[in-house]
Amino acid sequence: MSHQAFDNKLIVVSAPSGAGKTTLVKHLLQNIDQLSFSISATSRKMREGETNGRDYYFLTAQDFKQKVENKEFLEWEEVYPNIYYGTLLSEVDRLSAAGFHVIFDVDVVGGVNIKKHFGERVLSIFIKAPSLAILEQRLRLRSTDQESSIRKRVEKAEWEMSFESSFDLVIVNDNLEEAKKEITEKVKHFIHQ
Repeated sequence: MSHQAFDNKLIVVSAPSGAGKTTLVKHLLQNIDQLSFSISATSRKMREGETNGRDYYFLTAQDFKQKVENKEFLEWEEVYPNIYYGTLLSEVDRLSAAGFHVIFDVDVVGGVNIKKHFGERVLSIFIKAPSLAILEQRLRLRSTDQESSIRKRVEKAEWEMSFESSFDLVIVNDNLEEAKKEITEKVKHFIHQ
């Protein structure tokens, strides 16, 4: 069955690391019943507390590349050397066939690619921190990373912010409660239109 045959909606949420997209995606999932989360695949190592098939589909870099060759991904990217992230077409099909609207928590390149692929079925949302300085501060507070890694993420975030205009909607996550309210209203409106 072709993944084009469904008329459910797709919600893409993208943001630089530390902008709060995962928090907002979780909020949407808790507040909109018809939404289901598209689990991404990755070749990075599983972190403590993560579960294969719930947080990500964890693949080896070799398996990931094989699936890329087989055109099994809707979108994918090599985020760091040999560390891949991507959205399996089978995951979109699985959720669509079950009657859900699908929500994606993906990086900006993935978000742009999903929008290109599905067009009008997609509401693409870009979450941004009020400033790069605040973004850096959030990354430091999260402190799961070493300094060199934080610097890389901040540089990457600057580059990712240049994609803002490619998205249908931009939400500045300055006040989390306001951002939650805004994103919920916009997504509900898009699903029901």
